[in-house]
Amino acid sequence: MSPTNKVARLHYMANNFRMLTAGDHVVCAVTGQAIPLEELRYWSAVKQEPYVSAEASARAALSKG
Repeated sequence: MSPTNKVARLHYMANNFRMLTAGDHVVCAVTGQAIPLEELRYWSAVKQEPYVSAEASARAALSKG
């Protein structure tokens, strides 16, 4: 069971992610919005960061850094 209201620490891979620290959500790298783990669909394995939506993922891919 994951703790409630705790940010999880994940290792993002190409098609999946692995939980490093238990939690129930992650924070979008672009918007700062909490993303429940069961709703997490977008992330960058290269940048090791999660995104709340396809739009946020595209904005991160187009940004420098």
